[in-house]
Amino acid sequence: MWRLLHRHGWSWQCPARRALERDEHAVELWKKDVWPQVEAPRRRSGPTSSSRTRPGSR
Repeated sequence: MWRLLHRHGWSWQCPARRALERDEHAVELWKKDVWPQVEAPRRRSGPTSSSRTRPGSR
């Protein structure tokens, strides 16, 4: 990954500390209330067709 980033002139960096403006309480509320609604439901695996022209046929 580092080589790919370096090739495009980017660097891999992590913030040294959290932003001063970050509101931890608001973040926790968002995670608890909003994220479950936003998160996409997991697809259940089932039979599928490999045909692009007739998806319902076998």
